Amino acid sequence: MAESDSPISIAAAERRALAVARGICRLFARNDIWCLGEMPLRSGRRADLMGIDAKGRIVIVEIKVSRADLLGDGKWPDYLDYCDRFYWGLPPELDRGPLDTAAFLPQTCGVIVADGYDAEIVRPAASLPLAATRRKVEVERLARASLRRLVTGSDPEAGQWGLEGG
Repeated sequence: MAESDSPISIAAAERRALAVARGICRLFARNDIWCLGEMPLRSGRRADLMGIDAKGRIVIVEIKVSRADLLGDGKWPDYLDYCDRFYWGLPPELDRGPLDTAAFLPQTCGVIVADGYDAEIVRPAASLPLAATRRKVEVERLARASLRRLVTGSDPEAGQWGLEGG
């Protein structure tokens, strides 16, 4: 096991990712965008944050807390098929330089810097509207996942009657 894969460093990375997610959710809430964490997509991928704004547009945020994780992620372009806007979510200390290269589609992807208390959009995401039928399907999936989590959070046994996932 490499030092960077130790349980201590994995736990620290998970705490940092949760802090980034919390800051982004606070920023989004102030802007009437409501998110769900770890949202399964129909492709089998899982968005770190997926939300919907007041106009029904879908936003996905991919959170990265280390340079290695950022540079080693080849799956993120798959998320573009499921949202109107895509953001990278990073802690303040992470070098954002790689996100300015063509490989990370800076003309398309926004950047949000966040900690556990707040966040700031440092590069807005381009709006690339989904087809209306695709958006409708994804909004319904997001709503059902949110409701499923709400119900099973208050009654864990209720989950035995539904299907897990999106």
